Amino acid sequence: MSFQITVLKVLAGQPEGRAPLRDLTRAVAILISSGSDWTDRMKRLAARAPGLDIFSQSFVRRDDAGWEITNAGRAFLASIERPNTVTATDVAHAPTTVLTLPPKAASTPMRGIHRRSQRRRRTAGRMRSSDVA
Repeated sequence: MSFQITVLKVLAGQPEGRAPLRDLTRAVAILISSGSDWTDRMKRLAARAPGLDIFSQSFVRRDDAGWEITNAGRAFLASIERPNTVTATDVAHAPTTVLTLPPKAASTPMRGIHRRSQRRRRTAGRMRSSDVA
């Protein structure tokens, strides 16, 4: 299936979404043999599209001039490339988690904090009796 996604990607990158079979084959061969980055990426995308068949789902048309990606193929490709794709089926089967917060604790005032800071401000300008000498 990752091969089919590679075909969709190559066709999507062609002018007018069309390529002769010879050019398509060459581009796919280059990408598939280019290293693990491409292969791993296509495998991740393929995991989002189980049961993909680009021909029976009408994502690609074939004729004597070559292969062409359809609008449905472009839309499909965009949908699996979107990060965090969530379908209605995923939502319907997702477990529901309810987060409950503990009851609000009674607030206990921090005694003395406010009064101390006021006292410091009040006495800051005064001289202590021990300072006079």
